[in-house]
Amino acid sequence: MYQTCMFCKQPLGANEVVEAFPVGRRLAFDAAKGRLWVVCRTCQRWNLTPLEERWEAVETCEKLFRGTRVRTSSDNIGLARHAEGLELVRIGKPLRPEFAAWRYGDQFGRRRRRMIVYTTGTVAGSAGGWALMGITGSLVGIMGMQIVSYAQLWQTYRHSVRFRPSDGWLRRMNRLIASQTLIRSDSDDAGFLVGAGQGLVKSRETEWFAGEDARRAINAILPAINRAGGNLKKVHSAVSEIESHGHPERFVHQAAQRWREYRHKGTLGLLGAMPHHTRLAFEMALHEEEERRALQGELWRLEQAWREAEEIAGIADDLLLPEGASGFVDRHRR
Repeated sequence: MYQTCMFCKQPLGANEVVEAFPVGRRLAFDAAKGRLWVVCRTCQRWNLTPLEERWEAVETCEKLFRGTRVRTSSDNIGLARHAEGLELVRIGKPLRPEFAAWRYGDQFGRRRRRMIVYTTGTVAGSAGGWALMGITGSLVGIMGMQIVSYAQLWQTYRHSVRFRPSDGWLRRMNRLIASQTLIRSDSDDAGFLVGAGQGLVKSRETEWFAGEDARRAINAILPAINRAGGNLKKVHSAVSEIESHGHPERFVHQAAQRWREYRHKGTLGLLGAMPHHTRLAFEMALHEEEERRALQGELWRLEQAWREAEEIAGIADDLLLPEGASGFVDRHRR
């Protein structure tokens, strides 16, 4: 059973209530369609479960929901909190805007709040450092300024974006390089090509991905570019843009066809130059399209994504450990 988010690679947590599925602290379920998601508490994204026993887990969630005091409810969606701390989101038959508000509102809203807090903290830290320097003339203010600067550099240049294309080699990039990602239209079913850069500050060369590799790349890169998130108004604007094309896949294809419009300083097809609500819609549409394909009998895609998330999370953890630490833990565990 998988323990890691498919998107941010962070632990999903555990619960002691749903015996058939003891993973996650927030579960969303659709009893009519037999769908079960684990909502990641770190990135707020919904991980569709590919497990065969999800029907039993969905049945348990339905019973728990009915026996729990509902905190928030509408005609189609309800939210309840179990005494153990597990949150249950029950999906009925919502219209797309209502469902999107629940599914993506928390995700993009949390990113937005984090960005506001981070920006406010950075400004406050810098102001505090200057104030200490002016009042005391000591090293305390200088050290405070350095800490803020190092935190900014760490967030910008650390390899926070990771994905593994079909060649098996792990690709890593920082937010600065991710913001230089290019997109082009393609004639095949995927609908677009993705040009991912390499380097630390400026992309030295661009590696192009097509088909499933393009989807893997952009699914990892878009959250980094959309890290500022958006409010509910932006979410509804993104949903309306998808709805105007009639289908998420059609929207993705048409958005890629307009790549010449995404221009910045002479660079065409720059993903970061795509209008804000269109970028949010692009991320939403790709996510929903992946689930649609999986639910049409391609559950192996989900299985592969979960396994890749576990593997990348393990690699990321090992990068923070000194050499030989894993062997030491294994020996003592045995």
